[in-house]
Amino acid sequence: MDLMNLMVPIEGGIVELRDFINMNKWLSSNYTLSNPGRESDRKVITWTETIEPFYVMKYPVTHQLYHFVVHHEEEVDPYTYSLPITEVSWMDSLVFCNELSRMLGRTECYSFTNESENTIYNKTADGFRLLSDAEWQYACRAGTKGYRYESIDKIAWYQENANGSVQQVGKLLPNPWGLYDMIGNVWEWCWDLYDAERYEDYRVFRGGSWAEVENNCGSTTRRKSMPDFKIDDLGFRIALTKQ
Repeated sequence: MDLMNLMVPIEGGIVELRDFINMNKWLSSNYTLSNPGRESDRKVITWTETIEPFYVMKYPVTHQLYHFVVHHEEEVDPYTYSLPITEVSWMDSLVFCNELSRMLGRTECYSFTNESENTIYNKTADGFRLLSDAEWQYACRAGTKGYRYESIDKIAWYQENANGSVQQVGKLLPNPWGLYDMIGNVWEWCWDLYDAERYEDYRVFRGGSWAEVENNCGSTTRRKSMPDFKIDDLGFRIALTKQ
């Protein structure tokens, strides 16, 4: 299997990230996907990160690729062939990355433990992996400055145009770096803990989905949930570290 023709090289740079912090004590023990509180209860935080060169897949991982790698199925339902895989947890996405790495003779990136926050990521490995939170935003914006790199109906499947379901990848316009479906269609898991001090092992996912309203689909949208959470509008995209 040659996936490199689907992997887009991304040059390094600097990215500024932004989010809201709820100033009230975190009490929830469920899989909340809600905003982090009323505007009066939260503050904006910003930070910058340096991005090293890496490769990222043009599309979210599809049913065809996921089932080939995880279940060794060469044939899948033609209807779902090019749909992004959904109903996959953060842990499922790491298992996929390791299995794909083994299949292609690359070193696995992840070593699993009983608790997701203690899962080890080997940054020197040449295997497939999730994007970091910062890498995701950097790749999504593709050198642009706004919330979206083009008008939403040209680039994203969301509540107003998706007819109530996930859509085939690559049908709308890519961003300036040739990446499709970064905004809308499915949320995408990232490697990072959202905020270990306040939310323990909640992980980040990005970008919005077919089920979201327009305002929730953009390059800086960050959500969080437990690493075993699964839902029908959440998938993932894969990356490689440039060696």
